[in-house]
Amino acid sequence: MRLQASAVYSARALGLVWQSAPRGVVALVALTIVAAALPPLVAYVGKLIIDAVVAAHAAARGAVQAAAVKRAVQCVGLELVVVVSIAGCERLLALTRNLVGLRLGIDVNVRILEKARQLELRHFEDAEFYDKLTRARREASTRPLSLIQSNFQVVRHLLTLTGYIALLVGFSGWMALLVLLATVPSFIAEARFSGAAYRLRNWRSPDARRLTYIEYVLANDEHAKEVKLFGLGPLLLERYKRIAESFFGDDSRLAIRSAGWGYALSLVSTAVFYGSYALIVVATARGSLTLGDMTLYLVAFRQGQQSFQSVLTALGGMYEDTLYMSNLFDYFAISTDAVAPAPSPAGAPPAAVRVPVNTAAGGAEAGIRFEGVGFRYPASRGAGDSASAPARPERWALRDLNVFIPKGQSLALVGENGAGKTTFIKLLTNLYQPTEGRVLLDGRDLHDWDEETMRRRIGVIFQDFNQYQFRLRENVAFGSVDHMHDEARLGRAVAHGGARELVASLSAGLDTQLGRWFAAGIELSGGQWQKVALSRAFMRDEADILVLDEPTAALDAEAEHNVFQQFRALAAGRTTILISHRFPTVRMADRILVLEAGRVIEDGSHAELLAAEGRYAHLFSLQAAGYL
Repeated sequence: MRLQASAVYSARALGLVWQSAPRGVVALVALTIVAAALPPLVAYVGKLIIDAVVAAHAAARGAVQAAAVKRAVQCVGLELVVVVSIAGCERLLALTRNLVGLRLGIDVNVRILEKARQLELRHFEDAEFYDKLTRARREASTRPLSLIQSNFQVVRHLLTLTGYIALLVGFSGWMALLVLLATVPSFIAEARFSGAAYRLRNWRSPDARRLTYIEYVLANDEHAKEVKLFGLGPLLLERYKRIAESFFGDDSRLAIRSAGWGYALSLVSTAVFYGSYALIVVATARGSLTLGDMTLYLVAFRQGQQSFQSVLTALGGMYEDTLYMSNLFDYFAISTDAVAPAPSPAGAPPAAVRVPVNTAAGGAEAGIRFEGVGFRYPASRGAGDSASAPARPERWALRDLNVFIPKGQSLALVGENGAGKTTFIKLLTNLYQPTEGRVLLDGRDLHDWDEETMRRRIGVIFQDFNQYQFRLRENVAFGSVDHMHDEARLGRAVAHGGARELVASLSAGLDTQLGRWFAAGIELSGGQWQKVALSRAFMRDEADILVLDEPTAALDAEAEHNVFQQFRALAAGRTTILISHRFPTVRMADRILVLEAGRVIEDGSHAELLAAEGRYAHLFSLQAAGYL
């Protein structure tokens, strides 16, 4: 099975390398064949040199000696040509491998990132996915080329070994067999330790990510303030050292075992070599072999044994590379198909809900409908659970959701943290697919919409919006990448997001580098970043659905009031969905949904919900009391 897996992954790796650098692969093949043929030729020319020198020494002065000397000098010249050719071939091989490796490293990383772009949000919220991504990225730039190189090395050293064995058969067939057998034990040990190293690295992938994360927290401006103020440095550094020391312990124990067994088993091949060395010396001393023959056989034996060792080492490298390549191809094999909604319990259709119907052209209702929607996050394992332990199902984040939002209505979502508000938004924007039920836009299931077309209709800003370490211009323009160079649209978005004064206060204006990661970067306050993020949402002029998930949490009361006054004016005729804990903002909405434990418990306008004296009225009175 291992040989079969090596063959399969070798073929797939060759496909990757061929796609990246076909001419490089052709060059590697040609240079490998040439490099394989030259070393036995050096050994044979060496024999000719020694025999010519011995003949010249034995001959009397005269034409015979002169001819022998001339032949020896010619052979030296020939060996020089061959040695220079070997050196040039090795240089060209190294250069070709380097260039192919550089090209391949970029292309494989691009494929990894392209795959990441195609995956759904659920993948990025899965720890096992991150382990696969970590392992794939770790091997991306080296393993495919290494596997191909191992294949070429096997071919190269087998060809070279064939030449040496052809030379050795003239002395002893069983000696040629010893060449093949003496290095087998060390190869078996090397393969076993390669497998152990692979299993060790895969097993501790979660801890490796923890180590990387602690490095990030300790050495990143995003966390520097809290790390210093709360005195987290010693605690996190001690945790880092503990994990790193455990890695060192595991690696050192494996390295010591590998070195010990490797040395012990290498003595087998050394003993075989010197036993054969003695036999060749004795045969030469008795006159059965010439000095040239002795040199040839000793070189052929030593180099043949090394060639066979190189074959086994390359095979071991192939085995190791195959193990690690499985990580890369496992990552590429992650399905990008959307998860199909599960049927409602007992196969029953969702309960019908009477809602006002606003129709669009063609009779389809214009608006957003949640029809019997339920959602729960994928099953997960606890921190101490093994990979084979059964996953623990998550609770329902939303359940039995039947809501219709007519086109042009402004809706606010209210509820405690964890009530399901943000999950509602992620289902609406098709970042998640419902576990049961369906979400429709203008009468069509979101699954039936072209994803790009559907998402162009939605402008959204989440509470945990991104702070891109790019220019301010790009931070805004990312809201509509098709219009990144539309200065008029950029200007409108900045004005609508309330960031006009911020842009005016910066010497480089929209071309100001934001963040501290790069030279000349300017760090913004939380409120300023929020205005930039709001501007990004307003870049989508064509969006007829605007979603704000706690968008003004870092703004003061006056700034928040101005943003929402502006937002109401800009949102005229559009569907707006707002999540906020601030009731002066919430009350601006035409309609308010109150969520609790993933279910809608109240639905109405601000005045209607106050009159009902339910959950909304209670929360409103609590917040109002804080201002008295």
